[in-house]
Amino acid sequence: MALTALQFPLLAEVEGVGAALIVFCVVSSIGDTLYWTTYHAYFAALGDHEHRGHQLGVREAIGAVVGIVSPLATAWVLVNLGAATAFGASAAIQLFAVFPLWYTPDVRVAPQVPGAFKAALPGILLFLCDGWVTMGYVIAWQIALFLSLGEDYTAYGSALALAALVGAVSGLVLGRHIDAGHGRRAVWIAFIMLAVTIMFRAAATGHAGLAIAANALGALVSCLYMPTLMTAVYNLAKASPCPLRFHVATEGGWDAGGASACLAIALLVGLGLPLAAGIALSLIGAVASFILLRRYYAP
Repeated sequence: MALTALQFPLLAEVEGVGAALIVFCVVSSIGDTLYWTTYHAYFAALGDHEHRGHQLGVREAIGAVVGIVSPLATAWVLVNLGAATAFGASAAIQLFAVFPLWYTPDVRVAPQVPGAFKAALPGILLFLCDGWVTMGYVIAWQIALFLSLGEDYTAYGSALALAALVGAVSGLVLGRHIDAGHGRRAVWIAFIMLAVTIMFRAAATGHAGLAIAANALGALVSCLYMPTLMTAVYNLAKASPCPLRFHVATEGGWDAGGASACLAIALLVGLGLPLAAGIALSLIGAVASFILLRRYYAP
């Protein structure tokens, strides 16, 4: 948690390609690896198989509600008080998040668990696809959105807040739908929306009004896509010999998918293609993930 928080003040010092950027990348990569691996393993171990979709829907909805206020506040602080104050506040909030963990159950991890990493193969494949999707659909899109809004922090923050408002309740609906036994239908709903939004975002790049609409639609997609994906991953993790080792392996798969997608997007941009082409590459990961999840939710 401390390493994850440390990346925010380091980010405030980044002004281009240089030593500060390298330090930020090293610290954030280590922090995120430790944070997300344990976060996912803990959620998988303590969650309930029969209520997983609902639990994920609640989690995504809470995150969306927080996401309404956060971008607006951060944009105002960036414009009026500067990067050091904005990212320092983010670091403090991140550190504060450790306190609830003191009141949650302890999850024991066995020193040795035979077959744990072999059992993680389905999760590795799902996370590899998700990593590929994320780099174009989320990361490259954030760059495209910022540029489409004239590099205006206030407009950018407002667009993110609107997106969070749109997605605040949709995940709750789909989560209950999954728990009711309609997983295959949920996969169709989530991935049709995901594919449409990927293409919409690619087409909207460079157009402020369309970009805001595409970003808002993306929040709805996230609240549909994440419960569908993570219900499968968490249930697989809980059924595995060791949820922590399962998620160590799956995080490696996510990083492999994300890194390869980043290189592919960079290659396309380097060859002179627009950023929209990199966003559209997410369709490859989306199709692969759709196939894997349809198999998981098969009757």
